[in-house]
Amino acid sequence: MRTVVDKVSDEVLALPTDVRIMLLDRILASLNLPTQPDIDRIWAEEAERRAGELDRDEPLVPGEEVFDRMKRKYGR
Repeated sequence: MRTVVDKVSDEVLALPTDVRIMLLDRILASLNLPTQPDIDRIWAEEAERRAGELDRDEPLVPGEEVFDRMKRKYGR
């Protein structure tokens, strides 16, 4: 028995490319993912935070240590 996903997929894949792209845009927008302006703002805030740390001569964490912590935390 075919699932709803199989049926919808078949119908979507039969649509012209431009219509599939519009549908994909709608689906992605419905996921409420961050937009590029949101991502740019977050990176700008992070850069400002890090620059402030440098200006205040706060101790920096070497990249190797950061990656080691991540490996220990996430087991990779």
